[in-house]
Amino acid sequence: MPTNLRLPGRPEETTLPALLARNAAEHGELPALSWRAGRAPGEWTTLSWTEVRRQVAVLASGYAALGVGRGERVLLMMGNRPEHWLSDLALVHLGAVPVTVYGTSAPEQIAHIARHSGARIAVVEGAREVARWEPLLADAGVPLERLVVADAAQAGPHGSYASLYAGGARVHAADAFEKAWREVRPEDPLTVVYTSGTTGDPKGVPLTHRNLLLQAVRTDRRVDLPEHAEHICYLPFAHIAERVLGIYLPLLRAAHVRLCADPTAVAGVVRELRPVQFFGVPRVWEKLAASVRAVLALLPEEQRSAIEAANDLARTRAGHLERGEEVPAEVAAAYATAKERVLDPLLARAGMDRLVWTASATAPMPIDVVRFWAGWGITIMDAWGLTETSGVCTVNSPDGFRLGSVGRPIEGLELKVAPDGEVLTRGATVFGGYLRPDGSLEDASDAEGWFPTGDVGRIDEDGFLWLTDRKKELIITSNGKNVSPALVENTVKEHPLIGQALVHGDGRSYLVALLVLDPELAPAWAAARGIGTTAPAELAGHPAVREEIARAVASANARLNRTEQIKRYRVLTEEWGPESGELTPSLKLRRRVVRAKYGALIEGLYEEPYEEPYDERVDQPHAEPYGDPHRGG
Repeated sequence: MPTNLRLPGRPEETTLPALLARNAAEHGELPALSWRAGRAPGEWTTLSWTEVRRQVAVLASGYAALGVGRGERVLLMMGNRPEHWLSDLALVHLGAVPVTVYGTSAPEQIAHIARHSGARIAVVEGAREVARWEPLLADAGVPLERLVVADAAQAGPHGSYASLYAGGARVHAADAFEKAWREVRPEDPLTVVYTSGTTGDPKGVPLTHRNLLLQAVRTDRRVDLPEHAEHICYLPFAHIAERVLGIYLPLLRAAHVRLCADPTAVAGVVRELRPVQFFGVPRVWEKLAASVRAVLALLPEEQRSAIEAANDLARTRAGHLERGEEVPAEVAAAYATAKERVLDPLLARAGMDRLVWTASATAPMPIDVVRFWAGWGITIMDAWGLTETSGVCTVNSPDGFRLGSVGRPIEGLELKVAPDGEVLTRGATVFGGYLRPDGSLEDASDAEGWFPTGDVGRIDEDGFLWLTDRKKELIITSNGKNVSPALVENTVKEHPLIGQALVHGDGRSYLVALLVLDPELAPAWAAARGIGTTAPAELAGHPAVREEIARAVASANARLNRTEQIKRYRVLTEEWGPESGELTPSLKLRRRVVRAKYGALIEGLYEEPYEEPYDERVDQPHAEPYGDPHRGG
């Protein structure tokens, strides 16, 4: 942790309001929060830590005037905008509990969270959100009583954020504000995070100040960053990763948060700001890699050759560091030259030339994506954790990493692997239990405090954790073999034409797959080969594309054991996403949704019996292009 940052107390006895008070007193003039003031680069509005605390105090008075009190849960559905960030802190200063709801949540999920949380007030962004929340005000089974709308012009009959703030300014009393936050205790809930509901209704996970500030301190000790480094905040606050990275760690570090309201615009923000740190879930890193590959495919062969040679040098260097070896002098010198002359000028165009810490979590990172970025001198420090563990359990760090692993446990956290391969964990950052509708907690750990994570993996002799898959997602074939779908999917996705994949085979004698053409790389691949069309539906049926996909599947199969091989597949042309339901808001695959949506296609792949070739060679998979039947593809 930066040496100039004094903690206001022992980490386990500190609260978030105490950190904000320290920041305002000792780092008051430093930038704390920025957001876009316009569309042009450089148009940002910024609050210092002194100004943040002043606005938080006024907002806290406004929420108190609405009757929000200690222990009360308040729902928030807004993008990454200042009203969201500041309201979160204001509610915490009252001893209340902010609960962020994913903006892509379905109406039934919103109703479940509103009912389950017992919240009386929801703060929402605009008309789109009002339309989804308004019916709940008339639902006798939901305790919701009031909506506050961030966009005043779209508030209609409901109160606006501006009027709430103005009301807070009128009644604000400094003594009452100071008294309220000083009554907050480390064991009090700091937030409730609802899981994204990949397998059922979202579960409420209460996390205390102690849970999350210990998480922040211990994570910070594993990361070597410049003091007060900027963080680009673009993932949803309903996700534990952005809560830690975008709220709690910046409060601990007195760092600068840059809010990016539109997550699809994050690449442009990175180009503008040239950050020193960047966190992305695997799908974000995959998309960024696809964009770079698409550009590289259009470069002259001579330039591509120079880049590939520099990539090889960077990977060689990373290999020495990964093994804990000193980088040979000749490799270090050659890499330094290649970095300066070849890699950095290209990275600078993407705003990625100053990165010193890059990380990923939430799902298995495809190893080809990790190796791709290692070729650019960017070592993605893969981590692993859950909402229930307040964020990361294990993390790779510059002083110890293994590409493909999820690192070693953070301080104070224990791991062990159960006989069936499930990873168990315990420690002070593990939650106390799931929230019940009556406010009590349902214990989820055993008598010795071990929490079953639902992930399957192994711990190597150096203490690094290697994950296989989610326990509930493992495929058990009809002959009793266990298959990790993520392993198979990530292997086939190593080919640039394949952007997304789902493997199916539970209770079946062999695996089939749905493959989605990469919407960025497929057109670039086609253009580089003189194929006249770039429309996804037409590309899927083009003979050259079909042949290349068949080669990609055969190549993946050659690296998998017989049980893991894909025997038949269909090519889809519509990318899966949160809005269409196939991905969670944190961009994890919702297998149940995909299987339901494409059930007829999956069953069609099993209509004819499949027989293994007698000579046991890898078979040529049966391939047919297929558009999204729901979109006329």
